[in-house]
Amino acid sequence: MAQAPEQPNKETLAVRRADGESRTLAASLPRLMLEARRIANNVTHGLHGRRRAGAGENFWQYRRFVSGEPATRVDWRRSARDDHLYVRELEWEAAHTVWLWPDRSASMAYASKGVRDSKLERALIVTFALAELLVAGGERVGIPGLMNPTSNNNVIDRMAQAILHDTTSRDSLPPSFVPSSLAEIVVLSDFWSPLGEIRQMLSGLSSSGAHGSLVQVVDPAEESFPFSGRIEFVEPEGGGAITAGRAETWAADYVALVAAHRDQIRVETGTLDWLFSTHTTSRSAAELLLFLHAGMTTAKGAERGTKTGLGA
Repeated sequence: MAQAPEQPNKETLAVRRADGESRTLAASLPRLMLEARRIANNVTHGLHGRRRAGAGENFWQYRRFVSGEPATRVDWRRSARDDHLYVRELEWEAAHTVWLWPDRSASMAYASKGVRDSKLERALIVTFALAELLVAGGERVGIPGLMNPTSNNNVIDRMAQAILHDTTSRDSLPPSFVPSSLAEIVVLSDFWSPLGEIRQMLSGLSSSGAHGSLVQVVDPAEESFPFSGRIEFVEPEGGGAITAGRAETWAADYVALVAAHRDQIRVETGTLDWLFSTHTTSRSAAELLLFLHAGMTTAKGAERGTKTGLGA
């Protein structure tokens, strides 16, 4: 009976992850930024018109106060006329903020043989390029918990600097926050998190009425499970390791579990009128960018839950 390989302790794993991520990301960011700008420049502008509200002083609407928001946002004069608390939203604040979240956790660093971009690199390229397009169209773009919304033309550089200097933990899902009711949210992740965590994230982000898109970014090997023979699979975020004696016998069960996980996510997003799609890193980043950019003008409702053709 073969002896199980010795597992590195948690401190060793943490050091390896931190060192590897900082070195790799710092070295690859210039390429990713150039790639994002190239893709953004190749996308046809004017796919849709998005309203601009000038300086942002125009009143938009009152909405219910959501638990967790700062009390300073309450409009006490309006609230005094009812049994509920209300927040006064301005048009610029409500309609022109897009929150982008690229998952930078350890599992996103994976790239199988022959694939140019890791999941992390692809998520960053699309995030940067989408931010460039949105700012050019008059939007404000931010990263939850990392960068406040901005309409600065150097948005890619600002995002890159914020990411490079981020000292917080690399969580798989965005932090809890309350977006404005008309904000849009795009989360790019591999979404291998437990369904309960994904459901909790969706509940928090949609509590104010905001809409969004979840894009599952996966490596081709995670789609087809092309493994055979004796292989040790290591979970990069502290989940340990497991050895398969004949990995090829696991393929059918693996594919079924992935399909079931996606179906569950699709049910959760469909209930909230959010969109869920998948993107494989072997496909064009421009394809995903065009889909996300154009999709921001589709009518809320049935179209948000339709199949996108970007993946399974």
